[in-house]
Amino acid sequence: MIYLDNSATTKPYKQVLDSFIKVSEDFYGNPSSLHKIGGQAEKLLQQARSQVARLLRVKETEILFTSGGTESNNLAIKGIAMAHRERGRHIITTSIEHASVHNAMVQLESLGYEITYVKPDSTGFVSADSIQKELREDTILVSVMHVNNEVGTIQPIEEMGIVLKKYPKAFFHVDFVQGIGKVPLDLYNSGVHLATISGHKFHGLKGTGALFMKEGVRLSPLLSGGNQEWKQRSGTENVAGMVAMAKALRMTLELRAEKLDQMKSAMEILRNGISHIKEITIHTPEEKSAPHILNFSISGLKAETFVHALEEKDIYVSTTSACSSKKKAASKTLLEMGVPVAEAESAIRISLTYSNTAEEAEIAAKAIAGTVKHLSEVIKK
Repeated sequence: MIYLDNSATTKPYKQVLDSFIKVSEDFYGNPSSLHKIGGQAEKLLQQARSQVARLLRVKETEILFTSGGTESNNLAIKGIAMAHRERGRHIITTSIEHASVHNAMVQLESLGYEITYVKPDSTGFVSADSIQKELREDTILVSVMHVNNEVGTIQPIEEMGIVLKKYPKAFFHVDFVQGIGKVPLDLYNSGVHLATISGHKFHGLKGTGALFMKEGVRLSPLLSGGNQEWKQRSGTENVAGMVAMAKALRMTLELRAEKLDQMKSAMEILRNGISHIKEITIHTPEEKSAPHILNFSISGLKAETFVHALEEKDIYVSTTSACSSKKKAASKTLLEMGVPVAEAESAIRISLTYSNTAEEAEIAAKAIAGTVKHLSEVIKK
């Protein structure tokens, strides 16, 4: 099997699963309990928090554990909107954000907030200048994805952060889900107030995530209850999941140092291997893009047909983002980039991880070429 859908989810590391089982079996106490077993769980939770903070190069008190990217994005966006509505009700985001950001914005619009959606250029890039043009005195939040989940374009987060320093009323939230472990981001130097990560994107477990919340930032919690997570996210903590996530993040960052060049080589083989195919249009830019995502369209073919045809060869890719793929709709990101509807409807995404090899890339490139040729001939008949 060649698995090339790592932006949708990754296979948990064996050591991560072992950690989860060990903690679940031996340290199952509620970390809020006063007794010894609860104290053991609390200690493990704080060790996991400290490790995640150290890996992100932030303070331990700035890490809130959540259930994943969707919750972290909603907590950041709605939490700022509700806590600071007396400052203003204007929010800036882009038109190519993940559904958990976009739909949160739509919900806030229904509550009377004004949302400005900044469009990207033809490569999926959103300039800092385009954000600056929309900033106002009543802007309370800017939310921008670091690495686009569909085409892999890297946004200029640090440049945006410099612009936002001139607007102290506005908080800066970054969806760091696709960038974490692949494309470094210095949260402090970039002026980021809130950043989202999700464990299952870097070989942790589904249902685990975190929100970086810079010291001094105030949110209105989404969940009311026992006031866990610095009173920002109530609910009994998933100790085993967070210990496993911390280990997954450490292992992924270690692998990045060891195998980034291997992944880049695999991506280069894939890009070169399909770029000559006349039916294929590549949408991922060669510059300012992450090393693990390649998006392309196949003229005249339905994306789902192509995905299933490759699946028969034990090669797994996806259409748009996993959250949207079953809707069989055209890629919203590509449409916003100016890609024609027919092309956007036939988009395919390949996404790598550090275990993918050059050999796998060569096999996949040949399989893609052969499958395109075969399906195109079938259609002509």
